[in-house]
Formats: sequence, structure tokens, C-alpha cells
Amino acid sequence: MISPHHPLARRIHGVAALVLSLGLVACAGMSEQDKNTAIGAGVGAVSGSVLTGGGTLGTLGGAAIGGVIGSQIEEKK
Repeated sequence: MISPHHPLARRIHGVAALVLSLGLVACAGMSEQDKNTAIGAGVGAVSGSVLTGGGTLGTLGGAAIGGVIGSQIEEKK
């Protein structure tokens, strides 16, 4: 396993963030709730990864929790 402080691990995280950012561009046809879910999952994944030092379980758990929270956010009318 690669240490989270290894230069390769940092590049992998950077590429993952770039892919996530580009994936959000595809949100044009999504409903507001779908967009919020995707953004929440992305932010949760990055946060979980940072908090656990790049741990897979932390990343997946953060994505799941962030997605659930994001799906519950509604715009006030």
C-alpha cells in the first residue's frame, strides 16, 4: 500500500479531484436534487479521504454520507 504522503498518492488524489470536477460538468441535465446529491458525494469523498489519510473506507463512507446529506438539501422558494 502506498503511503498517503507519497508523491504518487498525491497525484492520484489530484487526478480524482479533476475527474470529479469534470464529472460535475455533466450535471446540466440533472434535477436540482440530483446535482446536490452528486456534489455532496464528491465533497464527502474528498473529506473522508483527507480525514482518514487516504483510506478507502473513509472515502467511500464520506461519499455515502455526503450524498445522503446533499440529496436532502432543498432550495427555499
